[in-house]
Order: sequence, then structure tokens, then C-alpha cells
Amino acid sequence: MQQPLNHHLAELNVGRLVAPTDDPRVAEFMGALDRINGLGKGMPGFVWMMEGSGEPGTGNTEAKIGGDPQHVSNLTVWENVETLENFVWNTVHRQFYERRTEWFEVLGELHFVMWWVPEGHQPTLEEGLEKLAHLRKHGSSDFAFDWAWLEQAKLYKAGRCGAIAAE
Repeated sequence: MQQPLNHHLAELNVGRLVAPTDDPRVAEFMGALDRINGLGKGMPGFVWMMEGSGEPGTGNTEAKIGGDPQHVSNLTVWENVETLENFVWNTVHRQFYERRTEWFEVLGELHFVMWWVPEGHQPTLEEGLEKLAHLRKHGSSDFAFDWAWLEQAKLYKAGRCGAIAAE
């Protein structure tokens, strides 16, 4: 699928922490949020990120899914596939991705979705959850998709996980 003219790439990643955000079992992950998010914001091609309260070390963990304080999300917008891939696979982010099972439960269903948004649009968590539900029910389409749907995505093939693994 080619990128539509005047559109950017949105992505939503959800996960359920193995423990509350103040628990020592997730302390290393929580302690790295500001660093990883800051790195992402400084990357070429970064456009926007759904932010939390701004409290240090919390990222966007206040955006609880279904009222569950351990079910957290990350929602960002990037200029294109290549810039998101570069951040995910060519920075320290990859090291945390590879260790995700230390901090996140295996959900047993898809937990990551991408879709195109008009330039300037800041998607909501509800919009992202709708896209994720659609992907889970119908598979990849122009409405909502995963890495495999994007012919220009190359780096994910070496580092991807199975559909049920945590992000």
C-alpha cells in the first residue's frame, strides 16, 4: 500500500503491564519512558505523540484502556513508514522492544495497528482503538493495517514478533 498524498502514518500500540506502574517489576521500563519518548520526538520524521500529564517517568500511562491502570497505550504520528521503522528498529527503542515480555503480559490478540491520517490530524485513543478492533476482526486493509501490509516496510521483518506477543 502506498502512502496517500498529504497523509502521515499513525500507530497505536497497546499492552498490559505485568504489574502496576509503581511496582519494582516494571521500574526499569517506567524509568526509560522519558528517554525513549524524548528520543522518538527528536527523530527525523516524528510528527506527534499522545502525551500524558507530563509527570516524569509516566509517559502516557494515565490513558488507561477500559479503566484498567495496567492496560496502557502509545499513540504517535510519523511522516512516513520509513521514519517510524527507523525509530523502532535502529535506536535504543529496539532493545526495549526485544525485552517487552519482561514488562508486558502476552495479550493473545493483535496489539499494534497503523493507519493513514491527513497531515495535521492528531488521532484520539478512541480512534486508534477502533482501528485496532477493525484490524483484529477483518485483518489488514486500507482502513487499518500492520507492518506486512506496507510494501515499503523492510526493517520489521528481522525484528517482528508473533501476533500474540506483547509490544
